[in-house]
Amino acid sequence: MSMRRKGLLALLIAAVVVAAPSAVPVAAPSDALGQDLGALLAASSLKGADIGLVVRKADTGEVLYTSQSDRRRQPASNAKLLTTMSALDVLGPQYRFHTSVEGAGRQVGSLLAGDLYLRGGGDPTMLASDYDALAAQVAASGVRTVAGSLFADDSFFDKTRLAPGWAWDDEPYYYDAQTSGLTIAPDTDYDAGSVLVTVTPGAAGAPPSVTVTPPNSYVRVVNTAVTGPGSLTVDREHGTNTITVSGATSGVVREWMAVWEPTGLAASVFRDALARHGVRVLGGTRFAPTPAGTRALAGHDSITVAQLLTPFLKRSNNMHAEALVKTAGGGSWDTGIAKLEQDFPSFGVNAADLRLVDGSGLSRMDEVSPDQLADALLGARGKPWFPEFYAALPVAGNPDRMIGGTLSTRMAGTPAAGKVHAKTGSMTGVSALSGYVTAADGEELVFAMVSNQTLGSPRAVEDAVAIRLAEYGGASDVHQATAAARMATTDEELECSWARSC
Repeated sequence: MSMRRKGLLALLIAAVVVAAPSAVPVAAPSDALGQDLGALLAASSLKGADIGLVVRKADTGEVLYTSQSDRRRQPASNAKLLTTMSALDVLGPQYRFHTSVEGAGRQVGSLLAGDLYLRGGGDPTMLASDYDALAAQVAASGVRTVAGSLFADDSFFDKTRLAPGWAWDDEPYYYDAQTSGLTIAPDTDYDAGSVLVTVTPGAAGAPPSVTVTPPNSYVRVVNTAVTGPGSLTVDREHGTNTITVSGATSGVVREWMAVWEPTGLAASVFRDALARHGVRVLGGTRFAPTPAGTRALAGHDSITVAQLLTPFLKRSNNMHAEALVKTAGGGSWDTGIAKLEQDFPSFGVNAADLRLVDGSGLSRMDEVSPDQLADALLGARGKPWFPEFYAALPVAGNPDRMIGGTLSTRMAGTPAAGKVHAKTGSMTGVSALSGYVTAADGEELVFAMVSNQTLGSPRAVEDAVAIRLAEYGGASDVHQATAAARMATTDEELECSWARSC
């Protein structure tokens, strides 16, 4: 090659290198917002991480800032934004889950000459009190003796209990509980498929007392703990319903633990409720679908999907997401995700450009970009259910756990308090915050920030970004303090609701 041609080639290469876009856009000198956000994303705590951020005007969709926002990443619980929007469209805000009790065989006086079926409808909000009410209805129907067996029917969903890509070491914990068409929750957070284990200290050196809510004979407790200073461990042996309590404690400890096969727990609680109401089942407890030709004896309808949004999104409840997915698709994750994805274009998202295998974002196989989350948030504003959706998002700095939710302890006392309505998301190495901000000039903004490959938690930067957006002054915007200095750092990598710290 001649020297002249070599020189031309070198100039061409240099021009291409200069023209190539940088990984993080450099804001124009007059772009105060861009410069401030760019400085926040350059924080040393994010070195080596994969961060995407986009900010848009809610009314027009105009992009105010973008940095690697088209790249797909694990969204963690930000996947619930897509699940919620599609479920509201596919199922409808007024959808209710239905649970029934049905009799097979003739009723002769107070004798049911056949079997009793407890038929689940995928309801993640069923409590012990609801099963008690069903038992009371059975007794009120005149049935006092069931000659056959109690059958638990969870066939509303398939038998796959855990979604693809869920971590095996999370399996004992309530935020990773098994999904069943017939289930039960221990409290009104509706953590379906789990029990609450309460450990109360006794006299020094003596074993603490252990209670399980709801009370049942399905779960077995092995307590080797002592009362005194130290740390306490509550765990469940894999593949069993043996809960172990070990170590030491001088204070009350509460742990929410997932059960193995929640269908059995629901059946156990219901059978006890029948006995309390004077209904005796002569046979054992078995598991099978309800046959044709049965007669309804009792029924329970859940709260509506619109009402479910508050505990679901405020507390980032994984089991609610999975129940919605499976219900939408007729029982399985595959059909449920496919059904929901058909609705994605209605709020501006192309399902072919992302991947979801569950509804909660707990799977490491999920891949969504900040741009797609922002598109969805923009599209949701035109939906008739948007007011309920917006109200169900966590609100920054509000201490009420059913208003502030997973943002109740974040951004308090800053310009963002009460102005940020957003969904959090976190797993080890993953964090996300996406939603809406009311800026200082009253303009509504949409933003989506997703971080992968992080060491520690990037929440201080997420909060600083949201604060800066709340300070945004539109055409008269000027540089602001980075806000990072105001924020407390944290190493907590799970949703605070999962860790029960908010």
